[in-house]
Amino acid sequence: MTAGLPLERELPDRVGVLVLGSGLAGCAALLAAAEAGQYAVMLEKTGEIGGSTVRSAGLSAFAGTDEQAEQGIADSVELLRKDLLETGRHRCDEALVDLYCEHQLDTYRWLTGHGVRYGEVHAASGQSVPRSHPTDTTGMLHHLLKAAGLLGARLLLDTKAERLVREGGRVVGVDVAAPGGGRHRILADAVVVATGGFSQNPELLARFAPQMEHALRAGGEGCQGDGLLMAWQLGAGVIDTPYVKGTYGIYHEPHPDEDGTGILAVYKGAIAVNREGRRFVDESLPYKEIGDAALAQPGVTTWQILDAQVMAQTNDEVPIYEFAGRERAGMLVTADTIEELEERLGMPEGSLVATVEDYNGRIAAGEADALGRAHLSGGVGAPFALDRPPFHAHPSGTVVLATYCGLTVDTDLRVLDVFGQPIERLYAAGEVIGGFHGAGYMTGTSIGKSGIFGRLAGTHAAAEESELEW
Repeated sequence: MTAGLPLERELPDRVGVLVLGSGLAGCAALLAAAEAGQYAVMLEKTGEIGGSTVRSAGLSAFAGTDEQAEQGIADSVELLRKDLLETGRHRCDEALVDLYCEHQLDTYRWLTGHGVRYGEVHAASGQSVPRSHPTDTTGMLHHLLKAAGLLGARLLLDTKAERLVREGGRVVGVDVAAPGGGRHRILADAVVVATGGFSQNPELLARFAPQMEHALRAGGEGCQGDGLLMAWQLGAGVIDTPYVKGTYGIYHEPHPDEDGTGILAVYKGAIAVNREGRRFVDESLPYKEIGDAALAQPGVTTWQILDAQVMAQTNDEVPIYEFAGRERAGMLVTADTIEELEERLGMPEGSLVATVEDYNGRIAAGEADALGRAHLSGGVGAPFALDRPPFHAHPSGTVVLATYCGLTVDTDLRVLDVFGQPIERLYAAGEVIGGFHGAGYMTGTSIGKSGIFGRLAGTHAAAEESELEW
């Protein structure tokens, strides 16, 4: 996982730009700072790179790409902006949404220029046209880090930042845990916080998101909220905590073949039902809203019900659509009829049969769906009858993969204090920031904003006046 990366073992005393965290936001910031001519160093507190980036589905939301053009998908920046604001229920910071839209295509070309490759574009949550671009996330990070290394940037693993250091009103460095105990101070002309969220910190989840009490937890091993807390200590503002949501579709209990993303068969035509065999949500909604609805069901665990038509759309390039892999792993309950599936799931007699019959019957008659479903995902695709055996059920829960709230920032990605004033020489990008998503989440915008905002944060941080000769 670390072969060929620009690893460093000695703790430096002074750097130009110091980046905390090795997910996509951190890697993009490191490379951008190095390209701007700064001596850039990254600290990663665990022994592996990637954070939540490498545990995600690897989808980036871009509009106007070569892949979309090749598939005949008509998209535009204007439509992207509209979808972002509507999905976020207009609770987003519009300036950050505009920043994303302004730089998304340039960042896409910057990433592809560094060797990142994207596969077939898919539709997903919050998208009125398909714009989820899949990629190998580990490979993407390796491309960026190796390019940064060629420009002199360095990476230190197993190096935990513990406190930001501020002198004279500005951030001047970071205190890190020293190998033999105590702390070592690294001075820097600017610091970029890209430490991810706090999906692995039960205390912060209880404080900010008590509604996630019964959700499973995943995300990067190091996602404990370190960067959030360090900036908070300096008076940083924090936003969007009421909108922390879980992600629907994860396997309902620990399983060796669960990669942490779950599946979303509902976006390819499946329906979601509870233990009583009843549908409980419009399955085309953003998967975080489906996750909220699932947590409110009796017993929490629900099922995605799919037939052979849905199964035929399996795609091993996109984890959330890799249905066949789940079947091979024994994670699906399969039957030749809905009656048999209902019995195998232990549902009340006739319950699932009645649900599927009503769903199929309304589609055949051209009647409105009982729960308002008009599309498969967002505004894409038309529902179809689930009538082709064999039938499958995937036990599905809600998981906190990422927290999508956090530090307030301006359009230069400077961290703002509680009064809206910049904390000098402190920048942030990725999951640790708030304001962008608002009250909803479009698939692909977590990875998307990490690349876009990480690159911008690194560029702006590198522009700070430096006393370092490099």
